[in-house]
Amino acid sequence: MRQLTDLLKINGTPLYAPDNDMQWSYSDLDSSDSGRDESGVMHREVVRRRVGTANFVYSRLTDAEYQYLVNLLDNAGDTFSFTHPARGSSSTLETTTCYCSNYSISWYNAREGLWHNFKFNIIEC
Repeated sequence: MRQLTDLLKINGTPLYAPDNDMQWSYSDLDSSDSGRDESGVMHREVVRRRVGTANFVYSRLTDAEYQYLVNLLDNAGDTFSFTHPARGSSSTLETTTCYCSNYSISWYNAREGLWHNFKFNIIEC
């Protein structure tokens, strides 16, 4: 059985600790005016830097664990408060406004109520 963690929360409700190697990525957002000129030189107008994306992967879940996570995500709203370790720290927490994207899962064994490869992304607004 998975354990809930206070290091990761949606609207104050803890998530199950994901599998090892949770991936975090950060990207800059460029304005629509960014682009290359006629000579091929790139001109960037950065609107926002280091917008975070957290990739969650749960390789195996029970029916109860899957239902808990789906209910949490479904009831979170279009955007929600996401509490997580701050960039560059494993112990300092921060809360950002985020949304959920790219949800997928495999139904592994209906008789035993097992699910595999539940994946979703939480992206900063």
